[in-house]
Amino acid sequence: MDASIDRVLATFLDLVRIDSPSQREGEVAAYCIRELEALGFDVRVDDSARVTGSNTGNVIATLPGNRTDAPILVLSAHMDCVQPCEGVEPVVEGGVVRSAGDTVLGGDDKVGVAAILEAARRLIESGAHRPALRVVLTVAEETGLTGAKALDPRDATGDACLVLDADGEPGGIIISAPTHYTFEATFIGRASHAGVAPEQGRSAIAMASAAVCRMELGRLDDKTTANIGSLIANGATNVVTARAVMTGECRSRDVGRVEQVREVMDAAMRDAAVAHDGQVDVTWTREYAGFDLGEDSPLVRLACDACRDAGLIPRLESTGGGSDGNIFSAAGVPTLVLSCGMNEVHGTDESVAIADLRSLVALVEAFARRMTGFPQ
Repeated sequence: MDASIDRVLATFLDLVRIDSPSQREGEVAAYCIRELEALGFDVRVDDSARVTGSNTGNVIATLPGNRTDAPILVLSAHMDCVQPCEGVEPVVEGGVVRSAGDTVLGGDDKVGVAAILEAARRLIESGAHRPALRVVLTVAEETGLTGAKALDPRDATGDACLVLDADGEPGGIIISAPTHYTFEATFIGRASHAGVAPEQGRSAIAMASAAVCRMELGRLDDKTTANIGSLIANGATNVVTARAVMTGECRSRDVGRVEQVREVMDAAMRDAAVAHDGQVDVTWTREYAGFDLGEDSPLVRLACDACRDAGLIPRLESTGGGSDGNIFSAAGVPTLVLSCGMNEVHGTDESVAIADLRSLVALVEAFARRMTGFPQ
């Protein structure tokens, strides 16, 4: 058996055993820094911790190509995991890695991290033509892509970027992702005794409820969704509630459509407040911009060819979720998000097939070779 096959599994098992909830990625970062420096990368940690609150910054590692005119390939994954992710004990059985206990496995996104480290090793060890490599390992992805947002865009600059952070079997290529807006709305009414003088009150809860009733929520079309996440209004049952805070979102792979939905949701909240003789303060945040790559774009064609080189069937897919890839793409970096073999992510039934981990490494290696014009 190829020693590198056992090696990538060993790396993955090492990584999942290291606790790395969001904002506590320091030990995983230290592990990756040691591995990358041993391969000859120039490694540094940025100052994003001052923004993210993590105990480390994003890890940025660079290695020149072995030709003077070599293109730059950016390889990215995130180091944090969702809870419960502490004390993970992986179990390998039947060619699949699972968690032994009441934790997630941490394949999201330590599969991506392990594959990047192994693909870099194999490219270096082969001595064949390869691009310059830039590895970007981010923090706090699971808390709103915070690490990628705090990254200096110049640290992700390259001719192509592969973000290894989508579920499904390797071969999946995300070519479209949504623009995502969130809001926080504070409804202000007037308090009064609910039993003695309710007519003198103005219920903030009634305003928020009326606003929700004016909104179309759920899946609005094949590219667009909208949702209300929370409504918080603490008060006694005998008091007409004077203040309520509501949060929600809308997202779409059609930029014009998401703006339209945002305007409708915003108007629903403002109209409801006026109708109930109250006020509302609405703050919208664009969490990230979407991207939409054509099926015939050179980057997509290159990825499809690399899939076939690696013995995989390419699948062009769209997603309703976001990733660090949205941030890099918005910064002007040609970016693809790849399926990594993760299954049942964010749950205690999460698993990764060893064969998929190996295929992911082969795909990254094949993509790198394709970039240089020497696919074999």
